[in-house]
Amino acid sequence: MVWQQVYDPFGSMLLSTLVACIPVVVMLVGLGFMHLKAHIAAGAGLASALLIAIVAFGMPAEMAAKAAVLGGLTGLVPIGWIVLNIIFLHQLTEQNGSFKILQDSIAGITEDRRLQLLLISFCFGAFFEGAAGFGTPVAVTAAILIGLGFSPLAASGLSLIANTAPVAYGALGTPVITLAKVHGYDLMAVSGMIGRQLPFFSLLVPFWLIWAFAGRRGMMQIWPAILVTGISFAVPQFLVSNYMGPELVDVIAAISSMTCLVLFLRVWQPKQVWTSVSLKGHETDGGEAKAPVPVTVHPTADVVRAWMPWVILTVFVFIWGLPVVKDFFNGIFAPKIPIDGLHNMIEKVAPVVPKPHKEAAVYVFGLLSATGTGILLAAILGGLVAKYNFGQLVSTYGRTIWMVRYSLLTIVLMLGLGTLTRYSGIDTTLGLAFAGTGMFYPFFGTLMGWMGVALTGSDTASNVLFGGMQKVAAEQLGLSPNLMGAANSSGGVMGKMIDAQSIVVASTATRWFDHEGDILRYVFFHSIALACLVGILVTLQAYVYPFTLMVIH
Repeated sequence: MVWQQVYDPFGSMLLSTLVACIPVVVMLVGLGFMHLKAHIAAGAGLASALLIAIVAFGMPAEMAAKAAVLGGLTGLVPIGWIVLNIIFLHQLTEQNGSFKILQDSIAGITEDRRLQLLLISFCFGAFFEGAAGFGTPVAVTAAILIGLGFSPLAASGLSLIANTAPVAYGALGTPVITLAKVHGYDLMAVSGMIGRQLPFFSLLVPFWLIWAFAGRRGMMQIWPAILVTGISFAVPQFLVSNYMGPELVDVIAAISSMTCLVLFLRVWQPKQVWTSVSLKGHETDGGEAKAPVPVTVHPTADVVRAWMPWVILTVFVFIWGLPVVKDFFNGIFAPKIPIDGLHNMIEKVAPVVPKPHKEAAVYVFGLLSATGTGILLAAILGGLVAKYNFGQLVSTYGRTIWMVRYSLLTIVLMLGLGTLTRYSGIDTTLGLAFAGTGMFYPFFGTLMGWMGVALTGSDTASNVLFGGMQKVAAEQLGLSPNLMGAANSSGGVMGKMIDAQSIVVASTATRWFDHEGDILRYVFFHSIALACLVGILVTLQAYVYPFTLMVIH
């Protein structure tokens, strides 16, 4: 029997919205304020979501359980699969000493921690976001930063802040392509509209990142390098998104930014070298400021060998991100498993959709096409190049699984929570609360996208969830649907740093286990502040000249 979602079960949107908030509040309070371990906080959030979905929203208990299981499976593959294999690669490079050589080679470009942060977290991270997405950039950059000596909170929190501006075009444009395909937007129009919002923040985020790490004074000491980094990313981001399409926006912008920064640092270095590995004002964040260690100059052959696993990783991740490669592997093995009793058994209804729409619930076990598989093969090949034997690779992989076991459990529980809120209509109730804000909708509609990513951990999922609602609300209010569809994605990128999945990835990559609450408390202000700034920009584009000239109707 088909079950129709109910968005106002109490006959009062205020009361229904407050009840819908409970699962998220339970998880965030447990994680951020009660200092519960991440898997316990996630479990408590999931348990409360099951209770709310069944008792308050009337979802059949069997459907609720199956929705949570579907989310858990998605948590394992592709998300957990990425985390496990990137940590495996990191373990291999640490054990044979090549990671230390890599650190020294980066320090050879610049010993300044702020500039290393720009190069690794913003530029390098944006490339991995563009090529793969789904947690890969945070896992890679946080692992590299912790290896460079950054404190755990700095490596985790700053990797999350840096991984914002590229997210909308991540995984070769997947969020934008999905938004257009699922909800009927014109692909080039919505891609171009996002490309008229995010470049402002591609310029701002590098300054924000260094300010968060080193304070205002530390930021101003290297402002020329930050400006070069931001401009060389923002300009290609605008041009490619408006005139080529969404697929290669991040890849081209990241390569441009990385190249320009490295070339600039050949002719410019700050007068004062920043050597601290802790966040400004957080000297007890799990690491201490250390005196600079003299940079060891290694033979070129050793440097090449040290970088080879990461070069191999970059190549594999990029190849695995290509649609033609994904389609090829999915054609070989990608069983689609409809969840019996859930697939096409839940119906979305007005005002979310113009006419009732059945929700598919199919788990695609695309193991071959999953980015994590490309990372695993890159790690194995890198290990063989580094002269590991098969037995050593297997034993290291076993230790890695044991190391990240609780992180994988947390990701499973988090995705179970996010998927359950989607199928039960809980998140739609929260979205409708934003949609009822009238002339303030451009601002709050942007925050709807932020909330969608914070709940689901994915800009793609947020676009699927709220993209249609944004279009309907915009048409009712006389706004451009492209503007609000883009706002959903642009606002969503700022929610990426506080979604539980990303925080667990960061804590695992830095091996700062059981400190997810510390990371959440640190990044939350940055997330909401940047989301509000996006909302203000969207509001200006909706109502205020000359910003209205930027809107694609």
